[in-house]
Amino acid sequence: MNKMSTTTTTTITRDDLDKGHPKISIVTPSFNQGKYIEETIESVINQNYDNLEYIIIDGNSSDGTQDIIKKYDKYLSYWISEPDNGQYHAINKGFSKSSGEIMAWINSDDKYTPWALSVVAEIFSTFPEIEWLTTGYGLLWDQSGRAVFCRHRNGYNRQAFFKGAYLAGTNRYNRGFIQQESTFWRRSLWEKAGSQIDSNLRMAGDFELWSKFFQHSELYVVNTPLAGFRSHDEQKTANQMKTYIKEAEDILKRSGKTYPYSNLENSVRTMLFQILGNRSISKNALPSWFAYAIQILHVFYSVKQCVWSSTGWKIHEAYIA
Repeated sequence: MNKMSTTTTTTITRDDLDKGHPKISIVTPSFNQGKYIEETIESVINQNYDNLEYIIIDGNSSDGTQDIIKKYDKYLSYWISEPDNGQYHAINKGFSKSSGEIMAWINSDDKYTPWALSVVAEIFSTFPEIEWLTTGYGLLWDQSGRAVFCRHRNGYNRQAFFKGAYLAGTNRYNRGFIQQESTFWRRSLWEKAGSQIDSNLRMAGDFELWSKFFQHSELYVVNTPLAGFRSHDEQKTANQMKTYIKEAEDILKRSGKTYPYSNLENSVRTMLFQILGNRSISKNALPSWFAYAIQILHVFYSVKQCVWSSTGWKIHEAYIA
């Protein structure tokens, strides 16, 4: 077991946010990912973000991971290597040691884009109403770490989530998953959601956390890539997608919302999506009465986007099929 210095509890003041540098806490859960974890660590520390709290929780790896972590211990606020009860138990342990205003985790085979933390900090500091944020351009890294695919999403909607629109890999109408490694949130939202992920889940702990976040707040997207998911032969999601979907479906059923779509709604939404594709309709481009009708009838889903302009970040409201 190796243990570095423990974190201290600090208070994030309004001044920190005003300066555009809120403390960001990143947790990496790790177990026998020695082939990839160094790239993950470097993608975090090479952000050169001056108010970073980086924590690694390793589950007593036996493949040399600990030696790699030791190389970077001066950059880490806390790390430990000891047996644990799985990925979500490790993430909960890491967040229990954290103190940042903004929080996220990145798995030990995934990577951030070089600008991720500066963009995230700027948006959270500019818009206090944003409680959680993800990307509209999710990257896929290949085994050697190259960005080989970018999936565009115009946004995510609470009602759509609880109807099952973001269940990956199903044959129903769905708009794809929320990319976990690109998702950041405020500590206040984490606390409202119970300050933990259900560690009894094998696969869909992220989906369970999103279900709790959506109980309190809509999700915003930013139109730039923040991170990517690495595809390789050993990752558990490649081999256990059915388990992930089963757990996610159970979470939606327990939520007491409207999951799943009725056959009629499923057919209508599939048809609308086939007509409009992945385009969004700007709320400002519509007559006010038409925008109101859309909102009342729930024909389209409303989404909120953070869009860059020459004067800085703006919030853009739109509708998607």
